[in-house]
Amino acid sequence: MKISAFIVAYNEADNIADAVKSLNFADEIVVIDNASGDDTGEIARKLGARVIRLEKNLGYAEAKKIAIENCANRWVFWLDADERVSPELARAIGKIPEEDFDRFAAFCVRRKSFFIRRWIRHCGWGNERIIRLFDRTRAGISDALVHEGVVVQGPVGEVDGEILHYTARDFYTFFAKQMKYARLSAQQMVQKGRKVSVLDIVFRPIGAFIRTFFVKLGFLDGVEGFTISAINATYTFLKYATAYYWTVSRKEDLG
Repeated sequence: MKISAFIVAYNEADNIADAVKSLNFADEIVVIDNASGDDTGEIARKLGARVIRLEKNLGYAEAKKIAIENCANRWVFWLDADERVSPELARAIGKIPEEDFDRFAAFCVRRKSFFIRRWIRHCGWGNERIIRLFDRTRAGISDALVHEGVVVQGPVGEVDGEILHYTARDFYTFFAKQMKYARLSAQQMVQKGRKVSVLDIVFRPIGAFIRTFFVKLGFLDGVEGFTISAINATYTFLKYATAYYWTVSRKEDLG
């Protein structure tokens, strides 16, 4: 079965080469350059990817839908620029029996996440399974502004091997990424008419820290686990505070 792989990238010149190289199992690689201001597109093009540059950053979900539309094959594999396909996963995908492509609408894989190059086993990051290989006639990308996923109509199988997720090369990059996600999550909440109170702003960040550090055993990841838990609490505070003030000020333009 021929497989198209796609990456949506924005200012990922430091990551895109390794991401593209890890997709050596794919019959074609499509890179959506989401209006980057660096050499992301040119680097990917030199490595043999078909690059489609967008003149305006359309966000995560919309750009991924464009990527899927431009894939030549029915089966597609989604990879983020800060991820790598492990050699074991690449081999396992190549060994999927032909009949399983008819039997399943999608396949999930394990994801192994790192925080500044350290593998995080807890904090809710361990044993994560995500859908990344799917039949585009029976599955597609959700409309979420952030943390979008794959919506599947049909049974889901599983493939051995892992995606390696390098969340950030340094603390600042990771923090900045989470703050961006907080704003998008707040925008999504307001658009859906979600009511946010002062109590949400006060208690939900505390709950987020307790859940990540204690319930999800983040303390077993040492200082990295504490850092992730603290950033998660900050993310939660900013998400609810932003949504609250947008609602209070009755702003219609969230852009």
